[in-house]
Amino acid sequence: MQYSFLASYLLIIFALWYSRREQFGLEKTIVTNSILAMVQLGLLGYALVYLFKMQHPSWLFLVLLGMVTFGAYTAKKRSPLGKESFRIAFFSLGASFGIVFGSMMVFGVIHLIPHEMIPIGGMIIGNALNVYTQSIERFRAEVKNTLETIEGMVALGAPIKEALSCASKASVKASMIPTLNMLQTVGIIHIPGITTGMLLAGADPLKAISYQLAVMYMMVAVALLSAVFSVLFSYKIIIASAVHHEAL
Repeated sequence: MQYSFLASYLLIIFALWYSRREQFGLEKTIVTNSILAMVQLGLLGYALVYLFKMQHPSWLFLVLLGMVTFGAYTAKKRSPLGKESFRIAFFSLGASFGIVFGSMMVFGVIHLIPHEMIPIGGMIIGNALNVYTQSIERFRAEVKNTLETIEGMVALGAPIKEALSCASKASVKASMIPTLNMLQTVGIIHIPGITTGMLLAGADPLKAISYQLAVMYMMVAVALLSAVFSVLFSYKIIIASAVHHEAL
């Protein structure tokens, strides 16, 4: 029964066929990432058995730090920013995760137990990673498309941050769309996984829903912070790259 999921790999094969047919050039990425997902989730299943036995908080925070580091490494490859790629991604993900996760611990929503810290921390970091890459790519495109306007404002004496205001706002708004769509459609189109899992485990429905809401509100906050930090930490590199590219 546990191997029946392999039949779903037919969908990956279909994606490969269609990508090759339309010449999207995604075949290698799809194959590599689909196999990585299988291996990583398989290892996770075994690792969680031991991780959930950890009691000392320092070990739990070390695991979370490792997750942030791997997220930054992934972001570095997806949205390269030269030599500063890893540092910018690490600070953006780490800061947004730290603020949201720390706040929820202070408010008592998350407790110092592995069954809460690791899964919720993973969801927060994963969401921050997705928003970071979307924000960087949109910001890069916005700066490129409005470079003449930006240069004109700077020439007239406007600070660089003010000149980039429209581009940064557009990138933050665009990167927030998936999270806001999920928030708007939850319970009608989107069926939350946490609620389903807790109900299947026999939890009280109101408790399951309240916990799901807390997690979703975390996702909104971390998405906004990740988008803002990504722009804040990368704007100098992106504007310099855009100017250099235009000069060529």
